[in-house]
Amino acid sequence: MRSVLLLFLIFLFGFIQGQPNITIRKAVGSIVLDGDLSDAGWQNTDVATNFQQFFPYDTSLANAQTEIRITYDDQFIYVGAKMYNLGSRKYVTPSLRRDYRGEANDGISVVLDTFKDRTNAFIFGVNPFGVQREGLVSDGGSASDNSFTLNWDNKWYSEVKTYEGYWIAEMAIPFKTLRFKEDLSSWNVNFYRIDSQFAERSTWSPIPRNFDIVNLAFNKELIWDIPLAKPGPNVSVIPYVAGNSSKNYEAGTPTENKVQVGGDAKIGIGPALNLDLTANPDFSQVEVDEQVTNLDRFEIFFPERRQFFLENADLFANFGMDQTRPFFSRRIGVARDSSTGQNIQNTIYGGARLSGKINNNTRIGLMSMQAAEDPQIKLTSTNYTVGTIQQKVFSRSNIGMILINKQAFQDSVGGEFTNHPNSFSRLAGLDFNLANRDNRWMGKAFYHHSFNGEK
Repeated sequence: MRSVLLLFLIFLFGFIQGQPNITIRKAVGSIVLDGDLSDAGWQNTDVATNFQQFFPYDTSLANAQTEIRITYDDQFIYVGAKMYNLGSRKYVTPSLRRDYRGEANDGISVVLDTFKDRTNAFIFGVNPFGVQREGLVSDGGSASDNSFTLNWDNKWYSEVKTYEGYWIAEMAIPFKTLRFKEDLSSWNVNFYRIDSQFAERSTWSPIPRNFDIVNLAFNKELIWDIPLAKPGPNVSVIPYVAGNSSKNYEAGTPTENKVQVGGDAKIGIGPALNLDLTANPDFSQVEVDEQVTNLDRFEIFFPERRQFFLENADLFANFGMDQTRPFFSRRIGVARDSSTGQNIQNTIYGGARLSGKINNNTRIGLMSMQAAEDPQIKLTSTNYTVGTIQQKVFSRSNIGMILINKQAFQDSVGGEFTNHPNSFSRLAGLDFNLANRDNRWMGKAFYHHSFNGEK
């Protein structure tokens, strides 16, 4: 009797936990994104099933179950998801805006930890109306505000179709959109679904409810049938031309015409390092900040939304703790008028930013940007240079070092373009981020020292 009970418990535990991992095989046929999983390319795939509840409980199978298929070809990784409902229903959404967020939205998301470090990942999701979202997960997917951002944007494709009793989503994610270590035989992956009808959130790899649903400590393996090679050249250039014309009719002054030219470039240096370049950048296309009423005496730290700063942003921005960050990229491009105390725009001449992994355990970041002078507020041209290195230790912990140099220059308008040797602000910092394998223990210790020149 005891042996029968033991076998039953083992079977039940295995049923709840589902597959220990999933194998991804190259598609044997073509795949058309049409919200239909009958294409030949889907027929030889493993199926991820037995989704477990994350909310309201984390100890039982999901009521609304989900099936996930995953495959690839030379250019894309494909995800096919079939979301079952408990009977017929209508879908609602608070908004059709891209990068939706919140438990009121139905949706399916895939989390790809392409380096198996359980620290950084990409997330792609879609809802029953075909609205996409993509983002970056850092710091292991902890519950901090900086660990999950949907401000990162990139190119990928999806198609959704609803049926009686279920809906289907197909995704095609270009390999060039991702960063990954070549010849790695497996990634870490998880899938999670939000069902608004029953206020249920469920995941393929079970996650305890006291953690965030994008926590990377519990992801399962995505095993490649053939280790991935380098995806090939990955270069994108985004130039722009902007013009304006103004005339003061009361003063009768001549018309003033201005033309501004600049652009950005993103260059993949291998599959894991990325070089961002910008010249005379124009951030007018960046999404505006949410309106906030500040009722205290402290500044509001709006999140970074400029694409130049977003990829691997945690390498630069996650040192220290909230309200004690030594580097905040939103300071670049902003100056303060000492006569009024107001923040004003500070033109940026250009900059370069190298970030990513040099091996599976080491990440580096190096950025330098030159901001213009502003004679009206007696502001000299300023250079911002930041260098960081992060080394993985133990299973998910890391040690990071950061060096920051903010150096004033004499711009060519007022004289030669030389630095002011005594007008600088510098910082050296060392951080230790603790996170054990199952996320039971987390902590942080850091030491930062600043050096300031004469004002």
